[in-house]
Amino acid sequence: MKNKTYNKKKMLVVFVCAVAVILGLVGRLFYLMVFDAEYYQKKAEDLHERERKIKAARGEIVDVNGTVLATNKTVCTISVIHSQITDPDRVVAELSKILEMNEEEVRKRVEKVSSMERIKTNVEKETGDAIRNLELDGVKVDEDFRRYYPYNELASKVLGFTGGDNQGIIGLEVKYEDYLRGTNGTILTTTDARGVELDGVAEDRVEPVAGKSLQISIDYNIQMYAQQMAEKVMEEKQADKVAILLMNPKNGEIIAMVNVPEFNLNEPFTLNTGVDEDSLSDEKKQDALNQMWRNGCINDTYEPGSTFKVITASACLEEGVVSLTDQFSCPGYRIVDDRKIRCHKVGGHGAETFVQGIQNSCNPVFIEIGLRLGVKKFCDYFRQFGLMGMTGVDLPGEAATIMHKEENIGQVELATISFGQSFQVTPMQMAATMSSLVNGGTRVTPHFGVRVLDKEGKEVEKFSYKEGKRIVSKETSKTMQKLLESVVAEGSGKNAFIEGYHIGGKTATSQTLPRSANKYISSFIGFAPADDPQVLGMCVIYNPQGIYYGGTIAAPVVRDIFENIFPYLGIEKD
Repeated sequence: MKNKTYNKKKMLVVFVCAVAVILGLVGRLFYLMVFDAEYYQKKAEDLHERERKIKAARGEIVDVNGTVLATNKTVCTISVIHSQITDPDRVVAELSKILEMNEEEVRKRVEKVSSMERIKTNVEKETGDAIRNLELDGVKVDEDFRRYYPYNELASKVLGFTGGDNQGIIGLEVKYEDYLRGTNGTILTTTDARGVELDGVAEDRVEPVAGKSLQISIDYNIQMYAQQMAEKVMEEKQADKVAILLMNPKNGEIIAMVNVPEFNLNEPFTLNTGVDEDSLSDEKKQDALNQMWRNGCINDTYEPGSTFKVITASACLEEGVVSLTDQFSCPGYRIVDDRKIRCHKVGGHGAETFVQGIQNSCNPVFIEIGLRLGVKKFCDYFRQFGLMGMTGVDLPGEAATIMHKEENIGQVELATISFGQSFQVTPMQMAATMSSLVNGGTRVTPHFGVRVLDKEGKEVEKFSYKEGKRIVSKETSKTMQKLLESVVAEGSGKNAFIEGYHIGGKTATSQTLPRSANKYISSFIGFAPADDPQVLGMCVIYNPQGIYYGGTIAAPVVRDIFENIFPYLGIEKD
């Protein structure tokens, strides 16, 4: 009897529990159908919708005159939808033949069970059209954009390039990414349970928004000519590389920036060294590519040598520790503490004024005035001139100056710094500082970006660059203009002289570390007209063979460029 009662209670409990579970399920179902209906309807729709991206056209990069330097080329992406393929063997055969791909690789992707499998990207439009005309079931041809550079190697390390996703990787392409990239669109199609797209169901399409165009200060004609000159001198002197910079010293606009050897922007992952890439490990190849992409004008530092004497002279004149008529004597060396520091002229320059000292690029003269200025004042001017920071040029990866800490600068260090050794700066920093010292004494921000344009070419934004602070007086700047004009007219820069023009400039020849390697860097910085500079030019030649003096091999490069671009820029003979 007790067992019977117990069994009945047990069954009742089971029944009550079952009813509770059923009621709970019914309640949950009711809740889902009424309160969460919209959410699950959306989930169901998502299962039957396939989204394909429509890539936005990237904005163009144009030069100061509107010449297109970077644009877009229509290409295609070939994909397959496994569930829609009716004749896989034909699809494999046709695609492998037209796309020139390994048949096994194509079959592997065609037979892969996925909603959509990409076969190949960046396919030429003509090839994509040919595949589309075959009307192969399950094969999709989507039009896309690939970055295209009409002039291949022109300004490659300035413009930069984009990756497979059309996103900027180096140069202006990455610096102005937010303006150039645009907004991608989408195509939304409806499929059945098998993933087959349904006919007669309208596509939901969101159109892409093209990126805006960027106008820069580079002049295509000047850039092209400067690049040709750099290639010529690199070949003649068997140099490792050559950099040329041309800019407006008044406002910092960069007219040309050359770093040869340049690389082909349309094939940025192909080394320009001629080395067998198959013999390189992935790591070594990537290192080689990184080196190929480096913009030496802003990414690399060097000992400036005698061009830095312009900065020493400016600081000493501004501080009043030297005058133009001060007398010096150069026996061919200067002893500082226990160090004998030589002049480039072994026999010495003898008696000379300060003006003659800068014309002769005499090391003992600059050692003397540097020591007069003293460590603290020298470091103060170094900072005042903007040399301890970066120029702010609108390119990624700018290197900073490498300089001794003030407390570590002794008399010997101060002496070598005074004529441009034992520290390093970038060519861009030297060009920007020189511009500031001869333009009236105001620091400039070197830059490429001028304005942003819409697809009709109308200005939507103009970049402004605030005027920097005054770094020397107008009087000191005017004095430096005259001194540097005399260097070209009568001194070490005479190979930059052009009949009928007033040109200022300074030569340099510096030795790289280790000194025992006997490798040199030859350079020249010049500007014109000397009394009202409109253009500044700089040439740096790395490890030239044979004669390596800056006044002999770098000055003529700037002279030839100036001679050809002066009429183009409207700079007339005096």
